Amino acid sequence: MLMAIHPPERLQKWHNQLTFVGSQLPAQLPLSVSGKLTRMVGLTLEAEGFYAPLGARCRIVQGRQESEAEVVGFHRDKLFLMPVADVQGLAPNAQVFPLEQAAQVSVGFELLGRVIDGAGQPLDGAPLPELAHRVPLHGRRINPLNRDPIAFSLDVGVRAINSLLTVGRGQRLGLFAGTGVGKSVLLGMMAKYTKADIVVVGLIGERGREVNEFIRQILGAEGLARAVVVAAPADDPPLRRLHGALRATAIAEFFRDQGLNVLLLMDSLTRYAQAQREIALAVGEPPASKGYPPSVFARLPQLIERAGNGEPGKGSITAFYTVLTEGDDTNDPVSDASRGVLDGHFVLSRRIAESGRYPAIDIEASISRVMQEVVSQEQMDLAIRIKRIMSLYQQNQDLINVGAYSRGTNSLIDEAIELQPALQQFLSQKPHESVSMQQSLLDMIALFKR
Repeated sequence: MLMAIHPPERLQKWHNQLTFVGSQLPAQLPLSVSGKLTRMVGLTLEAEGFYAPLGARCRIVQGRQESEAEVVGFHRDKLFLMPVADVQGLAPNAQVFPLEQAAQVSVGFELLGRVIDGAGQPLDGAPLPELAHRVPLHGRRINPLNRDPIAFSLDVGVRAINSLLTVGRGQRLGLFAGTGVGKSVLLGMMAKYTKADIVVVGLIGERGREVNEFIRQILGAEGLARAVVVAAPADDPPLRRLHGALRATAIAEFFRDQGLNVLLLMDSLTRYAQAQREIALAVGEPPASKGYPPSVFARLPQLIERAGNGEPGKGSITAFYTVLTEGDDTNDPVSDASRGVLDGHFVLSRRIAESGRYPAIDIEASISRVMQEVVSQEQMDLAIRIKRIMSLYQQNQDLINVGAYSRGTNSLIDEAIELQPALQQFLSQKPHESVSMQQSLLDMIALFKR
């Protein structure tokens, strides 16, 4: 005889209290399902007296003050909450109300030309229009077998990339750079010159001054007109910075699902990882590699895999994620983990930047893994030939500079020396200059017809 198994009395009480009614939220859940704050440790709030799953949103109320938080962990009867906004003024025993609806993002074409924060609130001083569409903050997973393959090249307006590191529509690439080597300028060039329908920019964890400079000076009015900018600067709580990256990706997914080709620029993936590290360490997760807990390396592919081509009949998201290389070390944990997930990486070199060549892309250290699928064999052969010439010159540069190499000793080195001035000019480009894909190929062919 089978006997019914009843849940413990406390769980049964919570289950009865949390009855979902469609997707509409009441203005305030009944007081009987509320809990209270018991402790704050570092960035984490501890609450008791109610049930909520991981990732659930909660509203914290104390008098007239209200704020939101998200459940990021639990231990027995305690829930660990991470605030979404500033929680100054909160005190013990503040009431906590779980919200039944999953985190969603309001989207629409009305967002074009606007600058919003990680919570979706306007930063540009104008009221946000009514947005009719809502999409999940954490996105919708696409079966990899149902995605359109990458079959077309994408013109990004930068000669070095178009010719030697061709990008495919729907590709996910990393821009690996230290500080002060021109990554923001390169992002701005791609935002203005890339042949995409919509541009979504996520400025995550950057200094407030850099956010303002990127929007006003680097992106400019021309670039902003077809763009949506999500800015979560460094002084935002870590959860809001995390949500800024997720929100930017969700907005890009919406436009992709409308059949548009989207360019997603995220600066930076490292700040996203650092925000997750702050949250994970605050709830007690042990560090695994240079202070980064395991959850950081689980979060990176979850974010990156949301970009790319959509299902047949829909659009694409071509994504560039900047990765900060501390001390110019391209093998730090975040850089190493990112390279394994991305479809290619461009390395910006401090040595090249100090020589005065911009954009300072190290062609030998960079790769586009889909280039062979989207360019002609003639272009591929020329690109390989140029890379070999650059590598040969670099290997023998010390001998050449001190005069230890004699012309005529090696015909390949002679060719590398002869082509160096033209190659440096070919790889240089001013920020206000746009070079189309066709012109880039013509310039590459002209190198060997001098």
